[in-house]
This record gives sequence, C-alpha cells and structure tokens, in this order.
Amino acid sequence: MKKPEIVVLDSKPLLNDGLSFDALNTLGNLTIYEQTSPSQLVDHAKHANIIITNKVKLGEEQFALLPNLVYVGETATGVDNIDLKAAKNHGITITNVPAYSTDSVAQHVLALLLTHTNQVSAHNDWVQQGDWQAQPYFSYWLAPITELSGLTLGLLGYGEVAQKVAKIANAIGLKVIAHKPHAFSDDDYATWVDFPDLLQESDIVSLHCPLTDKTNKIINQTTLQTMKKSSVLINTGRGGLIDEPALALALKEKQIAAAYLDVLTQEPPEKNNPLIGLTNCIITPHIAWASVAARKRLLNTVCQNIIHFLNGDPVNMVCEK
Repeated sequence: MKKPEIVVLDSKPLLNDGLSFDALNTLGNLTIYEQTSPSQLVDHAKHANIIITNKVKLGEEQFALLPNLVYVGETATGVDNIDLKAAKNHGITITNVPAYSTDSVAQHVLALLLTHTNQVSAHNDWVQQGDWQAQPYFSYWLAPITELSGLTLGLLGYGEVAQKVAKIANAIGLKVIAHKPHAFSDDDYATWVDFPDLLQESDIVSLHCPLTDKTNKIINQTTLQTMKKSSVLINTGRGGLIDEPALALALKEKQIAAAYLDVLTQEPPEKNNPLIGLTNCIITPHIAWASVAARKRLLNTVCQNIIHFLNGDPVNMVCEK
C-alpha cells in the first residue's frame, strides 16, 4: 500500500521542549510547516492525503482545492476552524484529541486563582526592590492575602476540565456551584444552579463552556453588572465568551475586582486590546493546555488517530451536528 502524504500545517507551538512529530514518519511521507497562511495553504497541502492542523481554517473553498485530501487531524479538542459540513460533502474524515489537557488546564485555573489570592509575584517584586529590607517588622504586605476556604467558586460549564477544577476546589475548602444548560444531579463536588444565580453568588467565576452562538459574549455589560464587586473572573475556555470592551470598562470602574485570562478573542492580540495594561487584569498567552505532559498525550493521540483511520477503524471522529 502506498504511504500517504502527511502534511503538518502549523507545528508551532506544539513542538518544543524536545517534543516532535517523528512518529508520523513511520505512517507516511511527512512534511512539516511551522506556520501556514491562507495564501500558502494550497502550495503546502496540494499533494496531501492527510493534514494535521490546529488553527488553519479549512472550509468549502479550501477543500475544493485539495482533491487528494481524505483526512484532517485536529491537534486540539475544539474544531472551530473546520467547516464540518463542507468536510462531509467532500468525504473528508475529521478527528480531534479529546481530554488531553484536562489536568493541565485545571492546574492553570488554580495558578491564576492563587495569583490573585496570594500575590506571590507582587510580594517577591517588592522584596527584590528592597521594600522588606526597609521595614522594621518581620512581616509586611502591601496587598490583601485572601483565604479561599469558605468562598464560592462558580463554574460556567461542567465538562471534564470543570469537574477537575471542582475536585481541586473542594480540597481547598471552596464551595462549588456550576451551571450548564441542562441541569445535572449534584455530585460530591458541585451543585447545579441557574446562570443568574451563578453570577450573583460566586466570589470566583471560571469559564469552561464551549463557544457557540448562545455563549458568544455571554460575559458582557449586563452579566458583569450582576456579579459581586469583589468577584474575580477566570477564563481558560475561549476568548469569545467575553465581550472584551465591556470587561475592560467593568475592571476600570471596579464593577468586579479582577480578571485572569488565558484566552482572548484575537490571538495574538492587537496592541490596542482594551484589556492589556489594566492593573487588575492578568493575561497569560494561551498556555493552560500546553504542559509538556499534555502535549505528549496530544501528539500520541494524533498518531493513534491516524493509525486507526488507515486501518479502517477511525476513532475520535468529529461530525456535523
């Protein structure tokens, strides 16, 4: 059987820390590109039977220009960049990598939360600047240190990542409430509430729902006004869940205390993004998913997905709903 032509369209930032796509060499003739712009797509993938991608947009126009293509492997869980209806019309199989980053994202949620409550970096900065050395006291602080035990964490969405966050939160004494469209039976870690109650009762709101027409900008001027002034917003889901100008205004006017974001609507952001430069908005560059262990799991599953497909037994397929 002739080996398939496999093309990786956007290998960065998947490959660093010693990780590679070398295992794909055994499955076909492999070509790897660090990035692929829309204008480069046909040139990069014109001979491809199999495409591996993360962010490159693929739809009817692109599929029509790639007659050899039979399979697209998404190196993520979400497939927002792929037109699934167009893929079906062209007989192209789409697979993704579910649940590879659950532990990594949950850990990052906790890191963002503790950044707010313990102010570790800020206090270190003050020590390094000589502030502690100038004090007559053995202990001092310039920002409040908040104890999490007894506070309420609200999870918008209750999939695998949110459930992992709930388990961690319970271990440190947080009360956890959660909302998803269809009520779930209360488990050992979270209690279902409706969306307005989630916003009104939570000291911390963490976003874990998918980005859909219904959830697009679900955090907006109206919903922000219903949150506690002391509350903290965390987003490791999708940037589009938040109306960024509305959040920036709410932070400036102290409608909520702070926001901790790992995702933005546009990535990388434009220089004039209204959230950049605000002292009460901490932003990390979409790294919650990217632990070395998570990326190893991802790359292994990408290879396994291709092996199953080539053996006529595809797994982790994503179909038009």
